[in-house]
This record gives sequence, C-alpha cells and structure tokens, in this order.
Amino acid sequence: MRAAAVVFALLLPDPLLAQTACESRHVIAQGETFLSIADQYYGDERRWAGIFEANQTVLPEGDLDLLVGTSLTIPCLPADAAANVTPPQIEEVEMKILTGSNYAPFTDRNWVGDGMVTELVNAALEATPDPVTYAIAWEDDWSQHLFPMLDSGAQFDMGFPWLRPNCEENPRNERCANFHFSDPLVDILVLLFTRADAPVKFDQDSDLHGRTLCRPKGYYTHDLDRADRQWLGDGVVTLVQADGPEACFDELMAGSVDAVAVNEFLGWTKIHELGLQGRVQPEQRPVSIEGLHVVISKKHWRGTTHLYRVNAGLKALRDTDRYTEIVTRHLGTFWERLH
Repeated sequence: MRAAAVVFALLLPDPLLAQTACESRHVIAQGETFLSIADQYYGDERRWAGIFEANQTVLPEGDLDLLVGTSLTIPCLPADAAANVTPPQIEEVEMKILTGSNYAPFTDRNWVGDGMVTELVNAALEATPDPVTYAIAWEDDWSQHLFPMLDSGAQFDMGFPWLRPNCEENPRNERCANFHFSDPLVDILVLLFTRADAPVKFDQDSDLHGRTLCRPKGYYTHDLDRADRQWLGDGVVTLVQADGPEACFDELMAGSVDAVAVNEFLGWTKIHELGLQGRVQPEQRPVSIEGLHVVISKKHWRGTTHLYRVNAGLKALRDTDRYTEIVTRHLGTFWERLH
C-alpha cells in the first residue's frame, strides 16, 4: 500500500472544535469532495488531508475521488508537536544512513523530530522485525549525496528522502540505474501555483498546451514527460528553469510564466516568505504525486537485506496508528509555522 498523499492540512486551532467535530463517521453523498467534508467538520477545507490519511483502507489507492455511500472516519488531528522518536547516536553501528537539512517539513535539524521523514525512518527501523544498530548523519550539500557519498556503498549504507523517477519507463535514468528504492515513506503532491488574477484551468493535460511553466534549475522533470504525457518532448509546454524557487515566483508575478510547478510545501513556504498570500494560489488538480524514498546503491553488498528492513518496518508502522499520527502532527507544525 502506498503512503497517503500529503496535502494542505492544518491542525484545528480551537481544541473545543477538535473535540466536537472529530472521531465521527460520515457517509459520502453525491457531489461531496474531501474539501467540502473538511469544511463541514473542521470549518476549513484546507484541512482535508487528515481525512484522506485516516481512510486509506477504504479508498482506492492513490485516488482522490469519492465513491457515494462510502463511510469515512473523521479523525481528531493531534495537537502535540513533540516528536516521540530520537535518532540513535552510536559510534559503532551496523547501518549508517545519510540525510540533509533545509528540506522542511521532511528533513531539517531545526524541525521537530528532525523532520517528518526522519521520524518515519526512525519509527520504521524501530518497528522492523530484524532491527540493527544504526545512526543518521547529516550533510546539507545535497548535491554530494547520491554521487559520490551513497553510490559506492562504502561510506554510507542508505540515504533519504529521494524521489523515484519512473524507472519502468526510463531504466537508464541515473537514479534507476544505480539505486534501489524503498517503498514510499510518504507521497507529496506537485501542484501548479498560479496568480489569483490569472488562474490556469487544469482539468486535463491538454489544458496546459501552449502554457509556460517554471521550475528551479536542477529539479526533476520526469513528471512532465512520461508515457501518457510528453509535454516537453512534444513541445506543447514550455519549461523555464529559473535559478531558484524565489526566481520562479518572481517570473510568475511578472507575467513571464503561467504557473510554478513545485511540491505543495515548497509552494506554500514561498508564498509565505515572499508575502504573496492572496495573490498566488494552487490549482486543485496535482501535476503528479511523487513518493519520497530511502535509496541504497545497487553496488552495496547488503543492499537487499537493508531494504527489506526498511520496507518491513514501514509496513509494520502503517499497520498501527503511529504512521498517521506522525504525518498529521508534522503537517500541523508546518501550517502553524506559516501563521
């Protein structure tokens, strides 16, 4: 089972409202959406991710559409932002894992629990049926992680969190050719952020034909060219690769591009930092849903064994309420910090 898509989620600001509007059942009626249900129970449609997370066992995998008559759980979202997992700090360990900071809310040493994904990795390795001693190291220069620090398998055993390209369609991609990927730790939405006074209709792929998108240099493009979508290959969409996310939003506000295509968290963070609230908005339909994974080099002599530990631990974690608790707590922290 894939990890649930993480999307605009806010913790309830009023504890009394949280007590009275959650832990109930809701039967889906015609025309309802996650947004309308979240508005009904929480008073804010942006909080729908908590409902999505809590109902993965009754929803089609990776599907945001609702089937009339399905009974949903309306969860209480935890208000305690304290992390309950601490990475072990051991000198001699059997597994050395590499990550980096400045990727909040996923991995960041200035974030609660060192980030959502860091806490999920710790919890999964704690839950694995075949645990080993391990330690997490931090290198904030992400450009050094895959090559050379992880590729040889000598300096570090595994690293996280990394996007997995479509390796079935493009096995020659350097990540696909050189690394094994765990099951997804969490899925995130890649959205189109557009000007409020110039929204972009995006009900189907052809709606973007003739449009210009912006994405920072060095970012992935595999979601723009795939088997069912050849936006760049066919030349029907123009991609501007700016020097950074801030530059992309500058291009958007100047009218040079129609939309900025980045993950939801980066988009909302830049809206907040650049003072663009009310002037920039996300379009509801995602460009793609991208998983964040643990990677291990195909050259690593214990690669499949270590990968088994991660995947088995993730499965055990998802079989409990702890997975959802960790994700929803970090989502709440993210939104609290933007206000």
